[in-house]
Amino acid sequence: MKYYYLFLLFLSIQAYAQQVGDPDFNHEISKPLYAKGKGLKVAIDAGHNNFHTLDGRYASFGKLLSEDGFQMSELSGEINDEKLKEINVLVISNPIHESNIGNWVLPNPSAYSLAEIQSINNWVKGGGRLFLIADHMPFGGAAATLAESFGFNFTNGFARFPSQNGFDEWTKADQTLLNNSITQGIDHVMSFTGQAFEIPEEATGLLRFPEGSFSLEPDTAWRFNEDTNRRKIGGWFQGALLEYGSGRVAVFGEAAMFTTQLAGAQKMKVGMNTNGAEGNAILLRNVMAWLSENERP
Repeated sequence: MKYYYLFLLFLSIQAYAQQVGDPDFNHEISKPLYAKGKGLKVAIDAGHNNFHTLDGRYASFGKLLSEDGFQMSELSGEINDEKLKEINVLVISNPIHESNIGNWVLPNPSAYSLAEIQSINNWVKGGGRLFLIADHMPFGGAAATLAESFGFNFTNGFARFPSQNGFDEWTKADQTLLNNSITQGIDHVMSFTGQAFEIPEEATGLLRFPEGSFSLEPDTAWRFNEDTNRRKIGGWFQGALLEYGSGRVAVFGEAAMFTTQLAGAQKMKVGMNTNGAEGNAILLRNVMAWLSENERP
């Protein structure tokens, strides 16, 4: 067991070493969802100390969506009704409360005020589209109150398959990648050590943890020992969709799966560029098509 925790520490060093975008990644789109610049207006939140932003670690996320015709921008500062009126889709990826900047220890307060959460919830209910992505501790905690407003119960730990190494493989064959219209044509996707969550009854699950999976929930991110709390999460999810009022919500518990990074001195590929993650870009495009209620041509 000691070696298992040492491996997790090694994985954390690799994942959070200096990360740069992969300049060689390219996902060819033969039939874009929209004509160039004619798609929905998509804003990525950059106002809540987000680990992933359009001009940073989510540049490849934005590039892929731009090639599909979406109009990409960033949303800075506090989120309110006026700002939300100007966009169609709000992407939130790994926000964090200011008290946890450089200090990934408990507690992990909400990154969003109650007024912001109410604005987002009302906006979705009236027809807005939310793409909420919150990773392992402390990000799950920072987004938990927002997720709860839509009926999702976030953990604030590190979700683990029973016998994988943090580069988690979700497949149709083992029924961890569920078969529905969003995953049609995809047999295999990967994620990279996120969190698990429970979904409301009316939601549609996409990525479901197998029995034997568990969540490690330490006091300090990436610091594990024999006393670290373990929670059973078999049957919980890392990806799901929800129709909410007149709007739609997509929720994922891992962020790197939708980016393309080269991490550390070895330039380890993490994200859509990883060998075996060829389905990730397709999944991202399909989720965006579902959010926009536009069937792919």
